[in-house]
Amino acid sequence: LFRNVFHKLTKDVYKYLQKCVENNKDFNMALAVKSTHITNGLRYSLATGNWGDQKKAAQSKAGVSQVLNRYTFASTLSHLRRTNTPIGRDGKIAKPRQLHNTHWGLVCPAETPEGQACGLVKNLALMCYITVGTPSEPIIDFMIQRNMEVLEEYEPLSSPNATKIFVNGVWVGVHRDPAHLVSTVQNLRRKGMISHEVSLIRDIRDREFKIFTDAGRVCRPLFVIENNPASPNRGNLVLTKQMLEQLEQDKQDLAARAAGGDSDDMDKAKLGWYRLINNGVVEYVDA
Repeated sequence: LFRNVFHKLTKDVYKYLQKCVENNKDFNMALAVKSTHITNGLRYSLATGNWGDQKKAAQSKAGVSQVLNRYTFASTLSHLRRTNTPIGRDGKIAKPRQLHNTHWGLVCPAETPEGQACGLVKNLALMCYITVGTPSEPIIDFMIQRNMEVLEEYEPLSSPNATKIFVNGVWVGVHRDPAHLVSTVQNLRRKGMISHEVSLIRDIRDREFKIFTDAGRVCRPLFVIENNPASPNRGNLVLTKQMLEQLEQDKQDLAARAAGGDSDDMDKAKLGWYRLINNGVVEYVDA
């Protein structure tokens, strides 16, 4: 949008300069660059939601900016978590409108408008979370220290059964003891040493270990179950009664702070839900 508006501005300056040369006049910068040009272009797009040039309103994308719903708290939440499927509303095709198994935990099965847009406009589930992305280099460096063979040094004949390691879809190396590596990286994530939104997928049959740290993945929270054979709590939730009591305490602390007007974000990140994530009780799993 800014590029288009700026391009239009440079065109106008160029035309003015041509006029000055033809009429043998002095070039006046204040007359050439109109100060309101860019402002008005951005203002028009934000006000109407037509993303693009005002004169080409028919081709521009509609509904990019919307007025936030403030009827009730629930309607505000719903409006902020709305998703759109860019398919023509007039078609009578049923398939894209139906609920799919892969929506489980990510899309609300009930909340969708009635009428033309039914099933095409969906809402994210309340607990669902979109990743913002974290750097992948530290994880690659960590795995190299943990005996990962970099792709350049890999000899396929010497270890044909090694597990391939992919980071964000890029093959970075291989490892001969994948089970140990996966459990190490998983423990790091559960302890909060690496970001909770990093996704770890081990495919034993295809001998692949995929790690995703990029932005824009849809995640849902799940309770962690202790599956360490040595642990006495094996097969049960990591969540305990003491943690639930601690959550209640956190809730009261936060309420007391809000009443006192103290809103320190750093402390908030250690209480309540974030405490569960940092303690490895809950973890985000993406689709």
